[in-house]
Parts: sequence; structure tokens; C-alpha cells
Amino acid sequence: MEKIRLEFLDDGRVVEVEKGSTLENFVGDYFKYYKSPIVAAKVNNNNIVELFRPLSYSGKVVFLDVNSIDGFRIYQRGLLFILKYVLKKIYPNHFLKVSHSIGKSIYCELKDLNNNLKVLSDEEIENVKSKMFEVINKNERFLKMEFFKSEALKLFDKLGYSDKVNLLKYRKKKTVKVYKLDEHFDYFYGYMPHSTGVLKYFDLFKYEDGFVLVLPVFKDGKAILEFKPMTKLSQVFIEYKKWLEIMNIDSVGDLNRVIASGERSVTDLIIMSEALHEKKIAFIAEEIKKKKTVRLVLIAGPSSSGKTTFSKRLMVQLRASGLRPVTISLDDYFVDREKTPVDENGKPDFEALEAIDVELFNRNLLDLFEGKEVEIPKFDFTQGKRKKGRKLKIEKDQPIIVEGIHGLNPKLTELIPEELKYKIYASALTQLNLDNTNRLHTTDTRLLRRIVRDSKFRGHDALATLRMWPSVRRGEDRNIFPYQENADIMFNSALVYEISVLKIFAEQLLIVVPDDKPEYSEVTRLLKILDYFLPITNIEDIPRTSLIREFIGRSVFKY
Repeated sequence: MEKIRLEFLDDGRVVEVEKGSTLENFVGDYFKYYKSPIVAAKVNNNNIVELFRPLSYSGKVVFLDVNSIDGFRIYQRGLLFILKYVLKKIYPNHFLKVSHSIGKSIYCELKDLNNNLKVLSDEEIENVKSKMFEVINKNERFLKMEFFKSEALKLFDKLGYSDKVNLLKYRKKKTVKVYKLDEHFDYFYGYMPHSTGVLKYFDLFKYEDGFVLVLPVFKDGKAILEFKPMTKLSQVFIEYKKWLEIMNIDSVGDLNRVIASGERSVTDLIIMSEALHEKKIAFIAEEIKKKKTVRLVLIAGPSSSGKTTFSKRLMVQLRASGLRPVTISLDDYFVDREKTPVDENGKPDFEALEAIDVELFNRNLLDLFEGKEVEIPKFDFTQGKRKKGRKLKIEKDQPIIVEGIHGLNPKLTELIPEELKYKIYASALTQLNLDNTNRLHTTDTRLLRRIVRDSKFRGHDALATLRMWPSVRRGEDRNIFPYQENADIMFNSALVYEISVLKIFAEQLLIVVPDDKPEYSEVTRLLKILDYFLPITNIEDIPRTSLIREFIGRSVFKY
């Protein structure tokens, strides 16, 4: 029998095994190196391998636990499979609709075959949870099968999964990988755990008209199951859901149907999407005008959320409302480079609040509100020093717009009375999922935006962006997301058609990333997501004021 050689990077152990062996046999030896359940592995630093997958080649192995990004996604996928499996048994004439994330949790709903919502009681949800634990305690295996596309379409049509039929019929691949649990078949675009027994950490409870699946966060080897309601964030998702209903789009399959219908349909979709954005921005401008005391408009949001274009369009709407807004850049209030705090690795932490001269910023604002003339500093990024800048004096009808990651952190403007502030959180909070159970993560839209923008305007290839992204995400978790509910209002910058546009730019940037790089598994995942979308190639119909122009170019605004 042919042998392959495996090197386990956790302890340097090297073993020879028969070709076709699986990594499941080795998991028990490596629990001690991880602080949460092991759900998959990476081989040769770039290929994610399911633990039940027969290995056909030699390589270096490192396991993935739930604390890793890829491991967390796999764990989540397994729990959703079990949830859907149990719901199908209890409510055979209903289906699970996975909606959106709330922190580390997922909001879901149960609907009947006519798409009507079925609201479950606390007792019914507790029964579902109990049945899920029964499946988990049986430690049943997930099986992976490969069908020809035509066979998969027939299978899902027979099962009544029209959402999966609509999704898969536009894919170019000839085969479809299908997972099976007991007698339940399902399709997930990502990897799956090896068995149900590893998925014992979760919670499920009633929330609004649906229920929340709470996923674990592991600290010091202990599973923490916390759910923090985010009322304002949830309202944004509900609003976007209504926008999708207006456009008669529920999933990527519906979007592809519109694109396949021809150029006129695509143009109409773009016009409607942009109109909904403009309507929301105009509403925010009117809200600011109504609040007579507002002097400071703070805009915050994560990377590639479109904050810059949003702030420019908001300025236009404020002017249309009779106000005369001015802008101040928070970047000009950086402390001199030698005073910048350092992170845990000893490197300058430019995203820390302490990197900003908060005292000077507050003093300048208070002076401006009192009608005084102020010298706004100018930060020289080449020399890493703050220099003298422009003089500024404002009138009462001139609100100051400040865009920056710390905008919603109370410490940034701690000396400014609350009645003078209006706080806006902007992010790409897509509600468009692949199908009823396969979610599109909101961070993926922002990452694709950033890959395209970094290449087009900043001279960074996709590999450089992917290498920076984990650091960017850590900064967001620390400096932005904890304060998002402080916003007076939220703006969803997602456009229903944008990934179909980003596809034509991002694919060519991703496919050239070498397959021996650690980031290649992320490249593979993003390319797979893009593969579900039909492209929109005629981008001339996209208005030059569109938020997506900030990333693909030819915006009317200067950045």
C-alpha cells in the first residue's frame, strides 16, 4: 500500500500512514495544544482539510480549532446543519431562514412553505434545543457526497429546497458536493466538522419574532455563551430586508435571475438600489437639521464601509437642507510619531485612541462652537509630526462633520455636551444570503471592496491586503464594534448588486495569489463565493456618486 508522510507542526512529530488515511485518527493526540474543539486542519499551510477526508498527499499539518476564523466558520456551519435537520423533523412543512449575525450569534426565523413567519414559543424553542443535543450526543458523522449538478438539482427540487435550486443552477461547475446527516441531505458552500459530537457548545433562545443561535467564544479553555442584544443593528438588517422585498430579491439566486434577464433589468436594479441609498441619506440629513442643537456630526464604521463617500453625500444633502457643513479630519490630530502608543508586539498602534490628541481635539471643537477662530493642525505623515494648518471659524448653521474609527467612542468627545452631537455608524451590512441557510458574512463584502480599492488606488496586491486584514479586524473588534450601538442612527452602505460588480475586478486579483502562501485558503474561499454570482460587466450605468465608485473608480468625489 502506498504511504504518505505527515509532519505535525504542533510538536514536530512525523508519521508515515497509508494513502487514504484521515486526520481524524490523530485529533486526540493534539487536544492539549488547543483551547477549543478541533474541527478541521490545514495541510501545507494553505489547504483546509476536513478531518474525515482521505488524504492523497504528504504534507505539514496544523489543526484548526474554534478559536481560529476558519474553525469558527466550520463550527457554525455544523450547528446550522443540525438546527435545520431538527427543525425539518419537528416542522416538516416549514423551513429555516438564516438571517443575520448579532455579534457572535445568528438570528434565524422559521417560515412555512408560503413564506409566512411561524413564531415559536419559549417551550417550542427549548424542545428544538433539546433535540439538537440528542443529535450531538449521538456523535453522528457528517458524510460528504459528490453529485453531478443535474442530479443535485433533482435532489433539492424533490426535497423542496427551491432556494438551493435557484442558487446552483447558475453555477458553472459540473459537480456539487452535498453533505448528509442521517437521512437528511443539505448543501453548504464551506467545510463541515467530522461529527456532531464536537458541536456541544451553543445556546438557542427566543428573540423578537425568531430565535438566536448563540455560538461559543473560548477563553482559557472554557466556552462562553453570551448574547448581547443590538437593537439598532437589528433594525438596520430589518430595513435592508424591506429594501430587498421592494426589489423582489431574497437570495443570490434571485439576483442572478435579474442579471440573466438582461441589461435593462440590471439597470433598473441599480437605479432602485441607488435611490434607496439616496433616500436614506436625505432622511439622515433632515434628522440632523431637525435637531436644532446639533453642531458636531460624528461618522464611524469599519474598514471599507464607504464612510468617506457617505460623508460626502451627506454633506450634499445637508447643503440641500440649507445648512453649510464643514469637515475636520481626525487624522490631523495624531500625536507626533514618537508619542504613538505601541501594541502587544511593540509596533506603533495608530488605531489606538491614545494615538489621537483628544485634549486638543476637544478644545478646538469647544472654541469653534463658541464662535472663536481656531487653527486646525495638519499632520505630516512623511515626517510623523503635527504642523500648523488652516484657520477655521464657523457659524451656527455650519455643523462640523468628523469621520474616523473612534467617532462613537465617548472618550473621543468627552468634553462635548451630548446635545451638540449626532453620531452615525456606517457599515456594509448585507442581508443578501446565498440561500436560506448559507450566509454571506458582512465582512466578506468589505474585504472584497478593500482588495479592489487597494489594488486600484494604493498599489497593494490581493496578497498584501489579505495579510493586513487580520490586523484590521482586530482593530475593529477593539475600537469600533464595541461602540456601534452608541450611534443615533445607522447607515447600511451595502448595495444588493455590488458583489456582481466587484467580481469582475476581484477575481483577476485573487487568482494570481500563489497557492503556497498561508492566505491561499482564504483566496479559495473568496473565489468560491464569487463563483455563485453572475457578473455585471456594464458598469457605465452605475452613477458616479455611487458608494461603490469609491472602490472601483470614476467617482465624482475626490478622495
